[in-house]
Amino acid sequence: MKIIKLIQKYSTGKNVILLFSITMVVYLTILFYSIPKVVTSAPEMKLFDVSPSGYTQDYAISLLNAIGPEGRDLYLSLQLPLDFIYPGLFIISWSIVFAWFLKKNYALESKVYYALYLPILAGLFDYTENVLIIIMLKAYPNLDSGLVAAASLATIIKSVLSSIFMTLLILSIIQVIWKSIFKKQKAQP
Repeated sequence: MKIIKLIQKYSTGKNVILLFSITMVVYLTILFYSIPKVVTSAPEMKLFDVSPSGYTQDYAISLLNAIGPEGRDLYLSLQLPLDFIYPGLFIISWSIVFAWFLKKNYALESKVYYALYLPILAGLFDYTENVLIIIMLKAYPNLDSGLVAAASLATIIKSVLSSIFMTLLILSIIQVIWKSIFKKQKAQP
């Protein structure tokens, strides 16, 4: 509960704008710069990080073969360092954004704030995924099926938690907008 209180405390408009902006710069850099650089040799393939339904051992081997030594080096030296910054930013910024919207509709003591654990858990599974991807890259071409299965599971859990969180965030935003519209209509004679 201390984590929730801390998030609530720092969920101000200024912090929301600042942290959201920084997070989006890193996210867009990953999406439009580092991922395309890694998959230059295999643009039709998805990196592990952006495979929400997971991947098999065969796919993992195919991907790492297709991106070649340069792609594997870029994965380790460019993509993953950025992707170690992003989960922390995701946890902090999205928790604060979500709390900011929740505060507009719920008392600070409401149980609804337990949903703030969703971006935290999603970020922790992103870190787990990243560590397992590093191990896969270092182990290549000898990829253990258990390792790939664990990495794939971390990717799936991260994706599911992120999807649930984003759905709840969108509903929270709609709730704030709806409340604002209803208030304006009620205020008019």
